[in-house]
Amino acid sequence: MSIGHSVLITGASTGIGAAYAERFARRGHNLVIVARDKVRLESLAERLRTESGVEVEVLQADLTNPSDLAVVEDRLRDDNRIGVLVNNAGAAQSGGILQQSANSIERLIALNTTSLTRLAAAVAPRFAEAGGGAIVNIGSVVGLAPEFGMSIYGATKAFVQFLSQGLSVELAPKGVYVQAVLPAGTLTEIWERAGIDTSAMSDLMEVGELVDAALIGFDRRETVTLPSVHDIERWRALEMARLQLLSGVQQAHVAERYQTAP
Repeated sequence: MSIGHSVLITGASTGIGAAYAERFARRGHNLVIVARDKVRLESLAERLRTESGVEVEVLQADLTNPSDLAVVEDRLRDDNRIGVLVNNAGAAQSGGILQQSANSIERLIALNTTSLTRLAAAVAPRFAEAGGGAIVNIGSVVGLAPEFGMSIYGATKAFVQFLSQGLSVELAPKGVYVQAVLPAGTLTEIWERAGIDTSAMSDLMEVGELVDAALIGFDRRETVTLPSVHDIERWRALEMARLQLLSGVQQAHVAERYQTAP
């Protein structure tokens, strides 16, 4: 089985997803672009066909809707032309758990974690059998920072990072590349939709700059790409500390500090 030239991008109507579509089109890749807003998708598709001469298919889907999600899953399982999945669709959520409703929590988790996981799981077996392909998952540095006070949103992004690193361990030996991209604050509509005033947020990165950096990481085959982190040794130190912590886990008995009651 061969891996195709096409790229499927979720959340492609605006922001990071649209920028990925532009960049991959410039590289000569055919596209399947997925989002809820069909009008915007059609407009983007027409522009990219004209500018880059690539094939662009529009697939309207709300990934929090199980039937829509299943359509995209089936496409990823069955279409051998698709060789890259960009799992970009997501939402932000302002405030902590005291400000959230059950419905808003459920929708956030469905979009940011459940749909992303299911789409990766749908395409991974085909990629593994073919010995190639790439899965790009868009996370956030907020997943590293519970201090930011966006606990549920941050938890979904921490999930994306862990999942991506775990999938890389599983799939890299089979020739499948998995990348987690962790942006910091980026100037997209995601904040407005979450009711967050971007005028109060300083130093937001322009979306094109973010995606260009992420694609350099993609070309370098980085497992985790942190476009806004200037000193990469800090990330490497964090990963080393994590591995050192794991090396000290001894599960036969509790640690000595817990063997005596206070």
